Amino acid sequence: MSANRRITLIFGGFIAAVAVAFYPIFVHPLTHTEDYKQIQKVNRAEINQADVQPVGVKIWSDPFKPK
Repeated sequence: MSANRRITLIFGGFIAAVAVAFYPIFVHPLTHTEDYKQIQKVNRAEINQADVQPVGVKIWSDPFKPK
C-alpha cells in the first residue's frame, strides 16, 4: 500500500469517527423534536416555574419553538 493511500485512509477514518460521534449530539435531536418535546413536557409537569426561577431571570420558554 502506498504512503498516500495509507494517509488518505487514516485521515478519512478520523473524519468518519468524528461524524459518527457528532450524530447523536446534533443530528438526532434536530430530526426528532417531537420526542424531545414530549420528554420535556413530562419532566416539567409538576414544576411551578415562578417558584424555581431566580428573580429577574426570564421564565422558561419552549426551546423548540422557532424564533
